[in-house]
Amino acid sequence: MRESQRELSYILGEAVEKRSKETGSHVKRVANYSYLLAIKCGLSEYEAEKIKLSSPLHDLGKIAIPDHILNKPGKHDADEWAIMQQHAYLGYQILQHSTNEILQMGAIIAHQHHEKWNGKGYPQGVSGHNIHIAGRITALADVFDALGSDRCYKKAWPLEEIIELIRNERGQHFDPTLADILLNNLDAFLVIRDAYPD
Repeated sequence: MRESQRELSYILGEAVEKRSKETGSHVKRVANYSYLLAIKCGLSEYEAEKIKLSSPLHDLGKIAIPDHILNKPGKHDADEWAIMQQHAYLGYQILQHSTNEILQMGAIIAHQHHEKWNGKGYPQGVSGHNIHIAGRITALADVFDALGSDRCYKKAWPLEEIIELIRNERGQHFDPTLADILLNNLDAFLVIRDAYPD
């Protein structure tokens, strides 16, 4: 049953990535980064595994975003960005009524993975510990991976620039404890990155 849930979670996550012309390896890396962050910040094996199984659903709401916005090669204008931001709430809406604990966690992650520690994220503008730990974990895992990957709107960043951004956004965008865990265990995260290449 657990293996079926893992597979379904990856398939759904990869379907969204394919639609946005990204690689399915993104959801696998985010899942494994999220698990490592969860374990290192003291969550139980059970909770860490639940986050790992749920995190591939973080962008599920993108299935409802029009192609011309989702795959735009340049910067979004204000109207397009407002539509793009809706994916967080749309993913939550799709998953929120499930009685399955993986999909329930997926709803939280979809809703909160663009919230910021300082309250300047979206869609709710919640801050600090008011953001569920799974949302805070997936937010960092997602940004760490997305910056290091080619996207339709940007080239992959060099690792040094990603590290600098995480240092600068510690306590702003990211939970400072989680940012420290990633920075202090960078080699373990790079092993995951290299295990799931694009």
